[in-house]
Amino acid sequence: MASQANGAERQVVEWLGAQHQAMVSLLERLVNTDSGTYDKAGVDTVGAHIRDFLKTQGIDSDVTPDATFGDAIWATVGHGGGNRPILLMGHRDTVFPKGEAGRRPFKIVDGKAYGPGVADMKAGLVMNCFVLAAIKRFGGAPAPVTALFTGDEEIGSPFSRPVIERYARGSRAVFNSEPGRARGAAVTGRKGGVFMRFEIAGKAAHSGANFEVGISAINELAHKTLALSGLSDVPRGVTLNVGVVAGGQTVNTVAPWARGEVDLRFITPADRAATMAKVEEIMAKSFVPGTSAKLEITGEFLPLVESEEGKALYEHYAAELRAQGHETKSLFTGGCADSGFAAATGAPTICGVGPVGGRAHSPDEYLEIDTMVPRAQALALTVLRLDAKA
Repeated sequence: MASQANGAERQVVEWLGAQHQAMVSLLERLVNTDSGTYDKAGVDTVGAHIRDFLKTQGIDSDVTPDATFGDAIWATVGHGGGNRPILLMGHRDTVFPKGEAGRRPFKIVDGKAYGPGVADMKAGLVMNCFVLAAIKRFGGAPAPVTALFTGDEEIGSPFSRPVIERYARGSRAVFNSEPGRARGAAVTGRKGGVFMRFEIAGKAAHSGANFEVGISAINELAHKTLALSGLSDVPRGVTLNVGVVAGGQTVNTVAPWARGEVDLRFITPADRAATMAKVEEIMAKSFVPGTSAKLEITGEFLPLVESEEGKALYEHYAAELRAQGHETKSLFTGGCADSGFAAATGAPTICGVGPVGGRAHSPDEYLEIDTMVPRAQALALTVLRLDAKA
């Protein structure tokens, strides 16, 4: 059995080593397809490209559909003698508007690939596809390997969260292929996040003739914005950012309404609870008499809390990268991801195992194109060399 496993490992590594151009071709197809979170048709088109590739590799895939967001796609290879499955994860949606792929199509310059979503996280999707294909071809995995491709991560996975939890709950290990970081780092801890929207009601009045009877919702928004900002405690990892504001009717009208959107980041569930209680107090208080406010949570990520099992999984993965001569380290980040949902089910989870890239969510987003193959090989070997029984 050991010689067969070693043979499979060698075949997997050699086959992946010959797939650079095929990986780049699939990546180009995905990047040149618009797939903003609210563009269901685009996200599902990316999904169709993935399913087409899997089909060429003899891998059947299935869909959990949704009417609003991109469908969840999943595929499984291997058997593993009844052992609990290994889960590879990734999201197809991006933060970019429709038409961005046409304005900034895929390109490679000086060893870096560019285009909307090239690192976050279409390269990770490509990597997962090829790892799954390699294991389908040559076997060697100690358990079934499932790849899950979701479509609404950028807004907190309102549809996909229960799908992720269902697959993660029974898994022995979860690898989320978000982009690897500088110097090959992988992510072992992430903050949680709460996205909120608050709306303020005031009273309209002519700003010249009847100024004194008006009640300014914009003034109230300003007070609330400063109060929310005051809740940030950077040393503890708690931050609040009012990132979007709107309000008012005309320049010569006291503003009858205003709206703000808030991003809360936290490390521990206790900090979330304590901070949210203070947010609700700010919303209940009228700094400008006569105003009122409503608060709505529009999305939420759970933190990726590092566990002993997660640390051990990272060390196993890191050993495979280092054995190939590649640098890596573990990293905690303030960014949120679906890996928090997986980890919260109790499954050992690591994130950021995708090809290395940076400057996500910006026109300068890039991928270090030569990291695609070695990161795929390291992930495949990590999967193949997990303990035979679990």
